[in-house]
Amino acid sequence: MSETIEKIKCLIIGSGPAGYTAAIYAARADMKPVVYTGMEPGGQLTTTTEVDNFPGYPEGIDGPTMMVQLQQQAERFGTEVRIGMATAVEFSKEAGGWHKIIIDGNKEVHAQTVIISTGATAKYLGLPSEQRLRGGGVSACAVCDGFFYRNQDVAIVGAGDTAAEEATYLANICKSVTMLVRKDVMRASKAMQHRVENTPNLKVLFNSEVDEVLGDQVVDGLRIVNNVTGEKHDIAITGLFIAIGHKPNTDIFKGQLDMDETGYLITEGKSTKTNIPGVFASGDVQDKEYRQAITAAGSGCMAALDAERYLATVETHHEIA
Repeated sequence: MSETIEKIKCLIIGSGPAGYTAAIYAARADMKPVVYTGMEPGGQLTTTTEVDNFPGYPEGIDGPTMMVQLQQQAERFGTEVRIGMATAVEFSKEAGGWHKIIIDGNKEVHAQTVIISTGATAKYLGLPSEQRLRGGGVSACAVCDGFFYRNQDVAIVGAGDTAAEEATYLANICKSVTMLVRKDVMRASKAMQHRVENTPNLKVLFNSEVDEVLGDQVVDGLRIVNNVTGEKHDIAITGLFIAIGHKPNTDIFKGQLDMDETGYLITEGKSTKTNIPGVFASGDVQDKEYRQAITAAGSGCMAALDAERYLATVETHHEIA
């Protein structure tokens, strides 16, 4: 462990749209933010090819380029961006207290305010063909990528409310949607099941799983296996959407921050405040409803404003290095 403990006014954990937007606002408020990028600098958008629904890009932009530009904008105002991952935390419960964060297991930093923007990781099936074709027709966000498959045949995997909602969303813009449900019933609410049943171009295959995603560079088909009979058959599709849930990246905060049964951080009312004074959460780590780049960016702005107001209300006798 490093002998020198660095003291930081505003520490931002995570470097997606939420983290970088928080950094832009924090830097402009002279909070001298430090961003630790985590294992996936730029977050989930770095695995996205085209982003067409973020305001301000009339011709669209690819995800990695957009995240580089967000980083550059944050750095323009004085944000320090560092490659590194928070591996342990010890939050102070006292207003105005210092929060201890361990970076990469060996560097200790103390922060007056912490903005958590560690995001959530989409769950995938784990098939080699699926992983190979991510970004080439395999997606975990129908709202983000469905537009690219308008008037085409697609498939979606999942059985809950989110899967049903995304399936009906896709049915509005795609030629046909095949929904694969692993069991003989859906987990979705009755209302959502009725919506699926009443969508004419949406077909549900029960007891069905993906055996292999077909295609070389892009998806051109799907091999489906009936998990009761073992029978396999192929269908022609151009897009496969995985809707089996997300896992928020909150493991290191367990036992210190309030979270729901899935692990999403719970924030106070319409704010980004957690149950610990001076610790804020923004983006997909606390949002399981929308999960969009633009909503993440908005909550990053909110977190920086909340942190700035918090600092204005606490008295501290510590000097910021």
